[in-house]
Amino acid sequence: MDNKKATLALGTEPVGKLLVQYATPAIVAMVASSLYNIIDRAIIGQVVGADAIAGLGITFPFMNLSGAFGAAVGVGASTCISVKLGQKDYKTAEHLLGNTVTLNLIVGLAFMTVCLLFLDPILRFFGASDVTLPYARSFMQVILLGNMITHMYFGMNAVLRAAGKPRHAMWAVLFTVGMNILLAVTFVWWFRWGIRGAALATVISQSMALCWQMWLFSDQSQLLHLRRGIYRLKSSLVKNIISIGISPFLMNLCSCLIVIFMNNQFVRYGGDMAVAAYSIANSIGMVFFMFVIGINQGMQPIAGYNYGAEKFDRLMRVLTLAIIAATVILLIGWALAMFFPYYMARIFTDDADLIAKSITGIRLNMLVFPIIGFQAVTTNFFQCIGRVKISIFLSLSRQLLFLLPFIWVLPQFWGLNGVWYALPASDTTAAVVTAAIMFYFMPKLKRQHHGE
Repeated sequence: MDNKKATLALGTEPVGKLLVQYATPAIVAMVASSLYNIIDRAIIGQVVGADAIAGLGITFPFMNLSGAFGAAVGVGASTCISVKLGQKDYKTAEHLLGNTVTLNLIVGLAFMTVCLLFLDPILRFFGASDVTLPYARSFMQVILLGNMITHMYFGMNAVLRAAGKPRHAMWAVLFTVGMNILLAVTFVWWFRWGIRGAALATVISQSMALCWQMWLFSDQSQLLHLRRGIYRLKSSLVKNIISIGISPFLMNLCSCLIVIFMNNQFVRYGGDMAVAAYSIANSIGMVFFMFVIGINQGMQPIAGYNYGAEKFDRLMRVLTLAIIAATVILLIGWALAMFFPYYMARIFTDDADLIAKSITGIRLNMLVFPIIGFQAVTTNFFQCIGRVKISIFLSLSRQLLFLLPFIWVLPQFWGLNGVWYALPASDTTAAVVTAAIMFYFMPKLKRQHHGE
């Protein structure tokens, strides 16, 4: 199927079939990426030590912050492209592609420059101690030097999915993960380059994948391709990209702020080993949540296209199927976390104290997983149909409006466990609020569709 037919199929093929077709490659790619993070941390934990895992945990806010700027461009552009393809406005979609390239270069360079200039103070603010600072610094120096590559790589993958090439996006990620693991084993295990070797493996593998992505978009026979005249920034296009991308940007920015507060609270109530336990628990939880992100990525082009084409029944069908799939997957993750947390923690370390802290963290972090799939999919749905304010509010509610106060208040009653309790407490509250907004908004969307 050529590129144009694949795009048009978004409005004609059965929705369930399309969701499987688009979500499966995204899920495979996201889960593979998450598994790489586990393997990466396991290699670092087993070879370098528990303190290195804690140092890596300090870098989570940096990765979230970088992801925030990347999402503002990549997710925003891919959503705009999906809508324009649904409206059959191919010229604008192509200019959106060019503007995506330019924005990624500008944002990536600016982020790298600022963060490298103030790296140590930023890491201290993120919760680094005298013990963990050298590990975090060594890792982030390399990652930041390759930041433009990272931004461009993720941005181009988002556009590949929007352009009807979900399998190509999957292969790009799978290649990156496979090469990443190979290089990490070589640099960390064999060459003993430590945590810096893991960072170098990440940058090199993403660089190789980006070369392939750019080669794909240079094919002049494709509906969307790189050519002269599309790279100059247009204010109207940039505004559309940012207006859509602001929701995932704020979501990632909130994640950054939350991890900063959590790291500082973990250091305060449990020391560096508590930070390491959070790093492990977060890595485990993200493996299952990556399924949901993959489902959201698969839903995005389908929802965006059919919303642009004004096909309401198909729009609601993909939302319902995505919610069901996300809930089932996170229910499986919850069961594994409740009954087998020891084996999960043991992958990363043989330190008995760290394993014990990680078991508690894994269970509490994933305590209400079965209900947060609905919240995540619904938030993404509003983003897909251009309801940015609602999407922003739902993103902020889970991570900022609810979690931040819980992180501050609950430890005063339950100490270290209180920091962990904040996670399920905020997830539950956010899910309830999301359900209320959904029931209020959907009748309005139906009336809009019927022209009432």
